[in-house]
Formats: sequence, C-alpha cells, structure tokens
Amino acid sequence: MPLATEYQAMFEQLAAAGPTPSVRDLPVADGRALYRAARAVNPDLPIHNISDASLPGPGGDIALRIYQPSGDGPFGILVYFHGGGWVIGDLDTADAVCREIATLADLVVVSVDYRLAPEHLFPAAVEDSYAALKWVQDNVRALHGNGKIGVCGESAGGNLAAVVAQQNRDNEGPPIAFQCLLYPVTDAEMGRPSYRENSSGYLLETATMEWFWDTYCPNPEQRLTSDASPLRASNLERLPPALVVTAEFDPLRDEGNAYAQALQAAGNDAQLICCDGLVHDFFSTAAVFACSREPFEQTIAVLREHLNS
Repeated sequence: MPLATEYQAMFEQLAAAGPTPSVRDLPVADGRALYRAARAVNPDLPIHNISDASLPGPGGDIALRIYQPSGDGPFGILVYFHGGGWVIGDLDTADAVCREIATLADLVVVSVDYRLAPEHLFPAAVEDSYAALKWVQDNVRALHGNGKIGVCGESAGGNLAAVVAQQNRDNEGPPIAFQCLLYPVTDAEMGRPSYRENSSGYLLETATMEWFWDTYCPNPEQRLTSDASPLRASNLERLPPALVVTAEFDPLRDEGNAYAQALQAAGNDAQLICCDGLVHDFFSTAAVFACSREPFEQTIAVLREHLNS
C-alpha cells in the first residue's frame, strides 16, 4: 500500500522546512532533547491519577511513573518500556501513550525509566527492566492489581519486553499474562529486506539503527545473545500470549514479523498485526492521526481482553 496520506503530508511539510539533523549526528544530550520535543507530554490527555515511585535497581534507583485508571479496581497491570534505541527516550516521551492505555484499557500502567547508553551499556537496560517486572510482581496488591501482569514496549522497549518475558520464564517467575510488542527490535542482524526497502525517509533510518546498536551494545558477539536479540533464543516455547504490531514502512518490520511467526511456530498464542501504510513509532501520532488511531485502538482492545477479563 502507499504511505498513509497523513504521514505523506507530514513528510512533505518536513521536507519544505529544510533539512534537520538526525539524532545520530547530534550529541547524545541534544538527541534526547529532540526526541523529547517530538513526543512531548500532553497534559490535556485525561488520566485519573499519576504518581512517581522508584525501586532499588542493580545500578541505582530506577524511577517509575504509575498511571491509574478511574474506579476501585482491581485492574490488570502493564509494565511499559519506552522506545528510543536504548539511547534516547524517557518517562516523558512515553507519557501520552501510557495515559491513553491506562484510561482506555482500564489498566494500571507502570512506566520504567531504565538506564540508557552510552552511559550504561548492554545489559544495563535489560537488568533494570527485569528488576522493574519483579517489583511489580511483588507489589500487585499495593498497585490494586487483579493478578494479571503484562509487559509492553515500543521499538527498543518492545525488545526489552520480549527479553524480560523470556527471562521470567527461565527464572520461573510468576506467570506473565500477556506481552505486547510494538514495532519491536528482535534481532541485531540488519540484513532483512525491510532494512533496504525502508532505509531512509520514514523517520527511523537504517543508519540510525546501526548507530543505536553501536551505542547500546558495541560488542558484536553480545548482540547475538537472546538478551539482546530475543529472536535468537534457543527456546521460544512456553512464552506468554503475544501481540506483535509492525509497520509497513519501517526498517524493523521484517524482524518483528519474524518474531511473531517464531512464537507461533513454537506453539505460543501470538497475533501479528502488520499495519499497511504506517511508519515506525506511529503510536506517537495515535492521538492526532486517524491512520494510527485504528491500530492503536485495536491494541487497546487486545490488552483489555487479556489483562482485564
């Protein structure tokens, strides 16, 4: 399908405004500020309550932001990992999506501010993400949870959600009820066709993914472990039910699709939605673009079904 008309218009406006630097060409602090401006907090999006918390992590305290829907509960709980290539992104860049998920799906959403590279290389983000999952498992009652816990993330956050789901199984932790992987990174090998077909011009570029990997996990051998590339796990059996959402015009499309198919082949309940006409990070426009809103609402419905029924 052609690129969605709303994105086509957006890209034409950006082109008319003249060239802008990529995050890979900026100092890391400036790249983080650029992404924060692109995914700014929208205080007009309704949310019943937001509170901040922290937990002791392997590298220091891990900040959390907890979103609570209206009502007395109990509610399903969703542990959410933001995107940004393990280098950029934070609680603020995830805020709008977390507000809407909590409100529309009636879920308690726990957003995790895991450590970022290059200050903290792989596996720091993985360690923090798993520590946050264990904290939620230990605090279900205090969070007004109904006993069902899901993990969710966008892009690099989808990578972390997939990894902690595998670690939780391997460590025989309390069962995870669902994993929601939104245009996830699943493999460090960047030779699939979508990396060539969508190498530039669609927000996330192949060169930027190369920079993210070089910054997050500079050791090529480590990248091929399952904690970095969950698609390469030797065992994909007995994993939580999954929804994998990918986008047609995204370098990550093929590896996301491959992970959904590998989960299915291993006997798991895994649903794949590959969104025609859309680009990477399209949940960031779900509040304003109709083309993004439809798959966003589909995702909300699936989260509600698995965590609140």
